[in-house]
Amino acid sequence: MTLFTTLISFLSGGLPKLLDFFQDKQDKKHELALAQIQVQSQLEMQKAGFQAQEHIEEIRTEQISIQAQASERQALYAHDIEIGKGASQWVINLRAMVRPTITYGLFFLLVIIDIAGVWYAWTQNAPFKEMMALVWDDDTQIIWASVVSFWFGTQAFSKK
Repeated sequence: MTLFTTLISFLSGGLPKLLDFFQDKQDKKHELALAQIQVQSQLEMQKAGFQAQEHIEEIRTEQISIQAQASERQALYAHDIEIGKGASQWVINLRAMVRPTITYGLFFLLVIIDIAGVWYAWTQNAPFKEMMALVWDDDTQIIWASVVSFWFGTQAFSKK
């Protein structure tokens, strides 16, 4: 059993690199597809007699915007590091726990409210379909999707 858990632990250490490889491969495939679409679009515009200059300017503007966002993110990281210099370790740890604490709080609040709602509906003999429509409504789904998307989507792949 120890050998098995050691093997699993060893293999799981390389899992992030493996996922990065597949993400990079998918990103390159997506970029290639976008480039092909842009080339086809420009060729069609040239066939129709239109100049692609406006489209090129839009692409340049988008690239400048992406570069500005990247430099802004780097400046925010540098500022965050600068603020932490000279602080004690518990202050640094406390600052790092703000967003995760809020996320955990939202999650546990959602669970408590859902359990209380299901329990109340159950004791009142409410039909299951109506009970779930009230507990897992559109607003709750949007909040939950936002939290999950933030932590497992943008944040996970934006840090390299």
